[in-house]
Amino acid sequence: MEEKKLTLADIPAKGKCVITRIHGHGGLRYRIMEMGFVKGKTVEVVKNAPLMDPIEYIVMGSHVSLRRSEAEKIEVVSVSDAASIEDEYNGTIVEENISLKNKQLSDEIKESRNTITVALVGNPNCGKTSFFNFATGLHEKVGNYGGVTVDIKSGKFYHNGYTIELIDLPGTYSINEYSPEELCVREYLTKNDYDIVLNIVDASNLERNLYLTTQLIDMNVNIIMALNMYDEMTAKGDKFDYKKMSNMLGFPIIPTTASRGIGIKDVLQAVIDLFESHQNLTRHIHINYGNDIEDAIVPIKKLIENNKDIINTYPSRYIAINALENTQSTIDEISSLPNGAEILALTKEKREKLESAYTEKMDSLISNARYGFIRGALKETYTPGEKGNTWVAYKADKILTNKWLGFPILFVFMWLMFEVTFDLGAYPQDWLDQLVGWIGETVSNAMPEGILHDLIVDGIIGGVGAVISFLPNILILFLFISIMEDTGYMARAAFMMDKLFHKFGLHGRSFIPYIMGFGCGVPAIMATRTLENKKDRLATILTIPFMSCSARLPVYLLFVGTFFSKGQGLILFSIYAIGVLTAVLTVMLLTKTTFKNTSEDFVMELPPYRIPTGRNVLMHMWEKSSQYLRKMGTVILAASIIIWALEYFPTDSETEQRLAQEIAQVEQNDQLSEDEITYTVDSLTHAMNAAHFENCYIGRFGKFIEPAVRPCGFDWRMGVSLCTGIAAKEVVVSTLGVLYQTEDPEDEDITDDNPKSLSNKLQAQLWDDGPLAGKPVYTPLVAYGFMIFVLLSVPCFAALAAIKREAGWKWTGFTVLYTTFLAWLAALLIYQIGMLF
Repeated sequence: MEEKKLTLADIPAKGKCVITRIHGHGGLRYRIMEMGFVKGKTVEVVKNAPLMDPIEYIVMGSHVSLRRSEAEKIEVVSVSDAASIEDEYNGTIVEENISLKNKQLSDEIKESRNTITVALVGNPNCGKTSFFNFATGLHEKVGNYGGVTVDIKSGKFYHNGYTIELIDLPGTYSINEYSPEELCVREYLTKNDYDIVLNIVDASNLERNLYLTTQLIDMNVNIIMALNMYDEMTAKGDKFDYKKMSNMLGFPIIPTTASRGIGIKDVLQAVIDLFESHQNLTRHIHINYGNDIEDAIVPIKKLIENNKDIINTYPSRYIAINALENTQSTIDEISSLPNGAEILALTKEKREKLESAYTEKMDSLISNARYGFIRGALKETYTPGEKGNTWVAYKADKILTNKWLGFPILFVFMWLMFEVTFDLGAYPQDWLDQLVGWIGETVSNAMPEGILHDLIVDGIIGGVGAVISFLPNILILFLFISIMEDTGYMARAAFMMDKLFHKFGLHGRSFIPYIMGFGCGVPAIMATRTLENKKDRLATILTIPFMSCSARLPVYLLFVGTFFSKGQGLILFSIYAIGVLTAVLTVMLLTKTTFKNTSEDFVMELPPYRIPTGRNVLMHMWEKSSQYLRKMGTVILAASIIIWALEYFPTDSETEQRLAQEIAQVEQNDQLSEDEITYTVDSLTHAMNAAHFENCYIGRFGKFIEPAVRPCGFDWRMGVSLCTGIAAKEVVVSTLGVLYQTEDPEDEDITDDNPKSLSNKLQAQLWDDGPLAGKPVYTPLVAYGFMIFVLLSVPCFAALAAIKREAGWKWTGFTVLYTTFLAWLAALLIYQIGMLF
């Protein structure tokens, strides 16, 4: 948890401190600085008023009083001898004469003074996250569609002697409260301390992007504009006098192409210059809303200014405009003020008068005035090129979103993605599988028999090694998903699917979280925040678990590769298709009952097509591979060791001891031939293994749940692996790897070059009892049913945690019960109906 910064309000009476920075917005900030509260100055606290507010201070030789709420905007460092520290910081005392304590405090002051907090604000798909990644060197998700950033991200880096902290806020078209993104950005900008707002603007769509800029101007914050994707604007032949626009708006505007890092250093230097006030870079302007609206704003603003606490948080003009727009959060805050009833009554009177005069809602009047200001500014600075909006970046839509060709192209692309994932990925997968087998055999030969040998060979290498070989397939899958995102094709897919989705009661935007769910359910669930309607959001969240995430892919690749010799890509595609179909049927059920008639109209931006940058694609693949490998070293490793321990212990059953003695007697019997000894020892060993599994902890648990999974065609080991898969779906494979590692099927059952591979062990398993005794446990029918169970069953703990965070405990419980029952029912029907044929 980040340590709370010390403010002037925290310093007790008679205490001294040094100012390190001033927070707050325009008018408040300048008023405080005009009174002498500037960076680097020493302040002495004289006393608190009888009611503890305001507080008297001495600064620059003058006695000044501040309200506590104003003092909280001044960040300080407390020192025992502030005057000495100030002198040291200013360099008037030579370095060798500085005490160690004061030197440390001086460094602390310098570090605090040289830290700049910058909030990134912009429309969805304007390049905020690309800017964030390039500036910070971090790897936040980037995609060519709206709603990539669905949470607040932060990253710190050093630039020219300053620590800059970038806060990447969700993309939003405005700062209202109609969507979770708008509310999140509004809350951050009004309730948090930051130094500068960096407004990222899509240069190829200026008029719409500048609407958000006008709202930032009303908030009276320090603004710098990054005119991003400037290369695309010039490619269209557009001309924009951004220097003239900068003079009109009163803040710096700097062209950038964030995906290639162009202009980012210029923006960062402007951030430092503005922070240090090196140049007269900004001036505050007012958006003129026309005489009638301005006449309504002024009296409301005067009443608001009687409340010092609220105008220390928001500019009074901004509050007045929001009150006129009838913004609920602003209305609620005003109602709590001493003269709140008077303000609200006047606001209502002015709003009704304007709406009556113009026969239009107040928020529309203000929006129209903002767009009027934007159009006027652009008329003086912007000249569109001849290519206009029909430029080459949209021409592909004639084919890719064509009424007759769009869906076939989409389905072919999806099929190709799964086919390549399986077929091309099979080569490196096989190499890794052989490498893991060689490592296991080498370690086994090098170590003496014993518990440590069994733990490393059977538990760790057998469990983790069974999963790691599927990494290449996952990388290929994410390569395709990254291409869909970065080119802009993902948004087109959502556009094409909207009409179909709407018939089922969903929004077309739900398609994007669904596709993301093929990668990982957690960011997919978070991405539902782009859906403005709460019930659309819930319906999508509850059905995302049916989108087959990459963690399930190792299970499919193991069983498809082992039990299906033909049409493997088609089998894999069918599993994903069943997941989508189940999601659709579940949505239909929900929208016919709980969420009846709730889906809203489809509104979504179709960004221009862009060529994916190698940096972004490789970054996506590295992020997922590192995430997968981290899971190897944490969840899967821990689960493999636990499963091995539960399978290994206890080791002292009477039956095992008796059979071990019989094996020893047979091996020492000189009257038997070598073949007879081998046959008898193998039989007794098999019996001893069976006795051990009957007695070990996981065997007892498996036998306990076997009656529930046996009707689906599963044995107890499969049941155990399904249970452990709740931790992470890859654990299903590692569990099977551990459980089958100690069993050595007879040589005649093995035809592969690698007799210890998990695939061969699965093929060699036979039923020990029941009507199927002596027959294979695993058949194509059982394998398919098992994969469907893994597909539909309860998602992993991380996904459940995301559902709980976004939807609450009630819907998390529903997800657990519904998915478990549905998975069991589907596997049961597949096996029982299949056995009839």
